[in-house]
Amino acid sequence: MATNATTEPLASRGSTDASDALNRVGGLWRYMKRNPSIIAGSVMLGIIVLFWAFGTLMTSPKDAKDLAFAPPNKRPSLQNPHPCYSSENPRELCFAYDDIERPHLLGTDRLGKDILASFSQGIPQTVMIGLIAGSVGTVVGTLLAFGAGYYGGVLDATIRFIVDTLQTIPGILILIIITIAWRDVGGGEMTFIQLSLIIAMLAWLGPTRVIRSQVLVMKQRSYVEMARLSGMSGPEVILKEMVPNLMPFIVANFVLAVSSAILASIGLEALGLGDFSSNTLGMMIYHNIWYGSLVNGWWWWWSPPIIVIVILFIGLFMLSRGMDEWANPRLRRRF
Repeated sequence: MATNATTEPLASRGSTDASDALNRVGGLWRYMKRNPSIIAGSVMLGIIVLFWAFGTLMTSPKDAKDLAFAPPNKRPSLQNPHPCYSSENPRELCFAYDDIERPHLLGTDRLGKDILASFSQGIPQTVMIGLIAGSVGTVVGTLLAFGAGYYGGVLDATIRFIVDTLQTIPGILILIIITIAWRDVGGGEMTFIQLSLIIAMLAWLGPTRVIRSQVLVMKQRSYVEMARLSGMSGPEVILKEMVPNLMPFIVANFVLAVSSAILASIGLEALGLGDFSSNTLGMMIYHNIWYGSLVNGWWWWWSPPIIVIVILFIGLFMLSRGMDEWANPRLRRRF
């Protein structure tokens, strides 16, 4: 009987915890269904994923390389023109690395790259730049924000001075200088991973400033004061009391950081400071500018990357807006 007396409360406590977890998950799901911003953003990002998957299935990675990488007998020329190329059909260069002829659903660019194949490689690379830079910037910015906002003093003054000073300078100008210097040191080579790390050098400024303001407000809350009086150390108060309550706000800032990093990468690559061997959305914009596709009327070349970029940014904006409503009690709707 003693054993039953000790196990029954534990069993009931476990079932209560499980039911609470299910209620929270169910409440979150009901809220997401009532939040049109999150749904719209998720749908738009899902369209990008489906477009990438379609391109991966319909094309070969070799088709995303330009004609300079093709075997000599596969390169169209005046002496050896490709059967489907003609002056009346400038949309198709129609080359292949093997004996299998694949249709170019979105046409080819002036380098001979299949545009759909370029998308199938460029979309994940562009998103990877945003994820790497946004993750580094959010983590570093969160650490600095909690350190400055919670402890204050000289640490807060130093971090605030650095953030305020750097934010007065146009970020794209700093990134251009860093990128050019990096290329000179590395012998002119630049990968999209290196580009993401360069963008991450400034990606922490926004999260640091915004999250610090929330930490200053949260530090005055009663439950934080009670945690201090109970003998918890500063890191314990931050990790156990403050971070869980600010997690939705941090996630919303992470989405904004990813969006800003993607925008910065496209800007740098459009200026010719990216990886010329990659097919990111920014490098596609650069090649459109270099070859004058808009002036020449090659709409099948410049319109797809612009459409994908617009859908991507609108999706990220709507997702961030929905998460901000989730994180902000004043905007949060009741279930």
